[in-house]
Amino acid sequence: MRIPLAGVAAALLATGSVHAAPAAPPAKMTPAEIQAAFFNGQAFTSSTPQNLKFKMVFAADGKMTREPVGKTGAKGEGVWKLSKDGFCTTWKGSPSNCFTMVTAGDNKWSVLKGTGIIGTWSK
Repeated sequence: MRIPLAGVAAALLATGSVHAAPAAPPAKMTPAEIQAAFFNGQAFTSSTPQNLKFKMVFAADGKMTREPVGKTGAKGEGVWKLSKDGFCTTWKGSPSNCFTMVTAGDNKWSVLKGTGIIGTWSK
């Protein structure tokens, strides 16, 4: 007795024997990739989880600036450096903080402090 192939496929789906592959985790960027993509003097947009947007510029000489895109948020300047896993920033009047980055879609990257997303960068 032969069972049609469509019937076998339907039976496998019904029993849960066929599973979709799990989604791949976001790709973590290396410090060199972060530097090439963002620390080159070209402006990009940074958005906070509260949806505050800033125009950011990280110059190759280690200096950085931010300017609010809307009416809220503070203008700032500071310095950046690469770290073993990503990068660190020090804004004037604030302590140093270190971050990692992962891809988050087309022309979007998530900035992480530990495991928490603290912002999204886009070009």
